[in-house]
Amino acid sequence: MLKKIFLLIFLLFGTRQLSAQILNPVKWSSEAKQINSNEFEIILTAKIDKGWHIFSQTLPETATPIPTEIVFDASPAYKLKGKTTELSTPHFMKDVDEVTQLKMYEGMGVFKQVIILTGESATVTGSVTYMCCDDHQCLPPNDYTFKLSCTKILNPLSIDTGALVPSNNNDTASATVNNIAPDTSVDKKEETISATISDDHDLKGKGLLQIFLIGFGAGLISLITPCVYSMIPLTVTFFTKQSGTKAKGITNALIYSFSIIAIFVLLGFILYVFGISGDSVNEFASNGIFNFALFLLFVVFAISFFGVFEITLPTSWINKSEQLSDKGGWFGIFFMAFTLVLVSFSCTAPFVGSALALITQGHAMGPIVGMFAFSLALALPFGLFAFFPQMLQSLPKSGGWMNVVKVTFAFVELALALKFLSNVDLAYHWKLLDREIFLSLWIVIFTLTGIYLLGFIRFSHDSEVNYLSVPRLFFAIIMLSFAMYMVPGLWGAPLKAISAFAPPMATQDFDLSRNLFYGTANSSPVVSKKYDQTFHCPHGIDCYFDYDEALQAAKEQNKPLFIDFTGWSCVNCRKMEASVWAQPEVLKLMKEQYIVASLYVDDKTDLPESEQYTSAYSGKKIKTLGNKVSDLQASKYNSNSQPYYVLLDHKEQLLQSPRGYNEDVNAYVTFLQKGLEEFNKRK
Repeated sequence: MLKKIFLLIFLLFGTRQLSAQILNPVKWSSEAKQINSNEFEIILTAKIDKGWHIFSQTLPETATPIPTEIVFDASPAYKLKGKTTELSTPHFMKDVDEVTQLKMYEGMGVFKQVIILTGESATVTGSVTYMCCDDHQCLPPNDYTFKLSCTKILNPLSIDTGALVPSNNNDTASATVNNIAPDTSVDKKEETISATISDDHDLKGKGLLQIFLIGFGAGLISLITPCVYSMIPLTVTFFTKQSGTKAKGITNALIYSFSIIAIFVLLGFILYVFGISGDSVNEFASNGIFNFALFLLFVVFAISFFGVFEITLPTSWINKSEQLSDKGGWFGIFFMAFTLVLVSFSCTAPFVGSALALITQGHAMGPIVGMFAFSLALALPFGLFAFFPQMLQSLPKSGGWMNVVKVTFAFVELALALKFLSNVDLAYHWKLLDREIFLSLWIVIFTLTGIYLLGFIRFSHDSEVNYLSVPRLFFAIIMLSFAMYMVPGLWGAPLKAISAFAPPMATQDFDLSRNLFYGTANSSPVVSKKYDQTFHCPHGIDCYFDYDEALQAAKEQNKPLFIDFTGWSCVNCRKMEASVWAQPEVLKLMKEQYIVASLYVDDKTDLPESEQYTSAYSGKKIKTLGNKVSDLQASKYNSNSQPYYVLLDHKEQLLQSPRGYNEDVNAYVTFLQKGLEEFNKRK
């Protein structure tokens, strides 16, 4: 009875205050996060004004204020897992009786409830009832209602609904992607767009697998270089014969192998911490100076492999490491491994550098994963042959064939160097390395590689070729066949196998396939567009290259807007254009049903001074076209990966969830068709 009397006093006092001023010290927001295949976290956050507080869900029965109560509406589409938990740090105060301790939250209160979906999706609804007080008064209990859409996806991302202000009316929050709210004004429907990038494609997982394979492959190749290969039997024999027992020899060999892995992983971790992490991965991949530096680095590696000079570390480092390796025990074994790393640097550096250069085009964790894979391959034989020493007898003898391996990869390094030079050429529009020039150089490089493997070319340090081995013949056939494969590309053949590396088809001056295979551009009248003298779309698509201009065209032609966030250095963008955009069903939809805007995040075209600005999102000065596009993608869609495809209506609202890299043509067609259907509904 006493509790009710005190509550009545609080309510009357609060109501009296409200008659003069509407107080609203608590603002709620809701969020859904997928945590595994069928479970979601529903996060309810209360932002509380300074001086105010709300109460916990668990208060003593004798407490005067009303505890916060969270109720989830029953639904067959989901069930609750456990109870609603409180994540914020609590504070405590005494009730009016000066005895009872009350648990409360100031500044922010966060509540979490895990739900389990029983199907593919569910709409989660419920309400929060809460009381808000300060040191002098309590406001009447208020309600906040929430509504969230949860859809199963493979790569769960945070679903942010933004801040919602509580009122006496029901507030509805629909889960949206990247802080872009769905258009609730269309036919007054509560339409919800699935949160996150659509399609069943885990970009990061797949990227890490590719990075692992690159690193592991580079490690395997480095094993057959003279610096490393000759060390394998010597090192294994030392551990098996000098350790006293076979078991101890195996143990020492394993410690040696793990030490090699630890050294390279440490290198990867250093690179991850100092610069090659987070958003800088994308920034590095599209930076002109960085790509040009990689071009020069690959050329240096190639020259080194050709035998002109060796990349070595200071002799003092090697001597010091050898001295430490004499101390014995695990410490000595570690420095034996470190000595191997230093001595073999002239052979392994190009492979490590090449792998890291390719890795920086992918994932923030790339350096760590790549160096782990590289060192695993490098350390594998030392541990393997320690277990099975008899296998050492089957190893081919060292000889001139190892130099052939080095020279062969010198040619490959030159080819890869051109890829990075092409990135710079495209970004700055130098037009020095258009597609036909790039292909011509690759054709020459791989033809020379095949001729070298056949023995018709010899360098000063090469052994005389008395006969042609079968492996050498097969590799020569592969190199010459690859060169022949690229020849039709000089006349416009798509060359899908290397589309990710070659410059875009639009940079080719002589292209017989442009009209023969893909027809002409959109049937709409050809008009002058911004940057159309510099940019060109593949497959005859009539693209726009400025967002505002494309949006205006979409309104005038009454078509939905297709935004292609792409980049000159984006390998996966070229693959999508060659393998997905080129398909007739996709091309027809893009040409006839959409206004297409291809926006390059790494373009270096300077903006006029009148168009330059300081980004409200990042605080950076926006000076180039690429800066402007990158800022648009990051600020509006909270993404910096390419390719990234967005479908919008004339109010710039999403028609479908944005889509990333995925070469599933049927899924891409569905993506375009559903976007068109949604657009027609909103007309």
